[in-house]
Amino acid sequence: MSDTAGGERDTGASTETEDQPDPREAGAAVPPATPTGRRARWNIRRFVVDTRPLSILPYRRLWTSTIITSVGSQLTAVAVPKQIYDITGSSAYVGLSGAVALVPLIVFALWGGAIADAVDRRKLMLFTNTGIAITSLLLWAQAAAGANSVWLLFGLLALQQACAGMNQPARSASIPRLVPAPLLPAANALSSTVFQTGSIIGPLLAGAMIPVVGLSTLYLIDSIALTVTLWAVWKLPPLPPLDGAPRRAGLRHVLEGFAYLATRKILLVSFLADVIAMVLGMPRALFPQMAQETFGDPPGGGFALGVLYAAIPVGAVLGGLFSGAFSRIRRHGVAVVGAVCLWGLAIVGFGLSPWLWLAAFFLGVAGVADLVSMVFRGTIMQSAATDEMRGRMQGVFTVVVAGGPRLADLGHGMAGAAVGTTLAVSGGGILVVIVMLCAVAAFPIFWRYRGPDH
Repeated sequence: MSDTAGGERDTGASTETEDQPDPREAGAAVPPATPTGRRARWNIRRFVVDTRPLSILPYRRLWTSTIITSVGSQLTAVAVPKQIYDITGSSAYVGLSGAVALVPLIVFALWGGAIADAVDRRKLMLFTNTGIAITSLLLWAQAAAGANSVWLLFGLLALQQACAGMNQPARSASIPRLVPAPLLPAANALSSTVFQTGSIIGPLLAGAMIPVVGLSTLYLIDSIALTVTLWAVWKLPPLPPLDGAPRRAGLRHVLEGFAYLATRKILLVSFLADVIAMVLGMPRALFPQMAQETFGDPPGGGFALGVLYAAIPVGAVLGGLFSGAFSRIRRHGVAVVGAVCLWGLAIVGFGLSPWLWLAAFFLGVAGVADLVSMVFRGTIMQSAATDEMRGRMQGVFTVVVAGGPRLADLGHGMAGAAVGTTLAVSGGGILVVIVMLCAVAAFPIFWRYRGPDH
């Protein structure tokens, strides 16, 4: 189902050069994952993370830069709300920063997706990564100078999120041009694992570094780390539009992306699956209340709260480390449905857990399920959408991923206040399973969807 028609391709599947034809068109073999034979069936390496995409030099450079920048971005993600609270002493302003970040992210992700389909994606990534680096440097400058202006901080945050919104569709839509279709699940698992690892390590480093080097230094470290990304993107081969791609990126082209999505049931249900899982089954807004009321934290916060926030990312990282079998899963639709249902069941278990260790276990299982869903939904978008539409589909994906958890915060917060945390959380998990199965019943084509042949 991946688009392989026409146009220049950029790299071989297992070569160290950057100007070889795409193996999907040249017929190059995908590097073998494990030795053949009966004993290989039981080889644990078949289940450890599949690193074959790293044999492709451009992808390896991009992935290596992500290791550094995923941690750096988390330093800024901690520093911004901390600085806002230090300036204002108000959690309301911290909450407002979420809306300040979300609005430009949504707008520029949709527009950036259209741009990514109209221009050389490598050049767009260079431009937007430069913008992110400059805003990080400006964040450092205002903090080091002691500006103490929350509105200046909001303005820089909005600018940075606008650049990030334009960057993400181009970055994600470029991967199918660098990696052969059968290795897309493995490539997405590698990227997702790095992202989740950064979401664990970054906040821990930020908490440890602020008292030692000061808050402003976190911004500076992030801006320096972004130079690695700039180098990696600079070394990528050109990624111009393939034949038939639009050369402009106005509102009409954004709307064309939505029209395209409406006619592609496979893509539509893949988005719907994430909305179902996140909006109905992401209970993070209730973590503070549950940490205190259910697991015995003191009013000011404690160990249980940290465990609850860390459990899902830890589960996702563990799932990524044992994702070697992903490349051999052909039923991508079944994988997404199973992962979303497992997420829902794990959230039910979490909501009913009276002990912290059991709650952490179920959240860890939910993290594994989220990783599986993320990998195969991303793969479906990259392989089922044509190249001239991939940027716009990735733009919609960015909006869904960013907006879903925030809607969940609102819904679960209201439900928790109305019916209590146990019913709100476990009821949401049950709804995830029911609604996901109803969606599959309404669109059985998604259940039957298979990934590209090896």
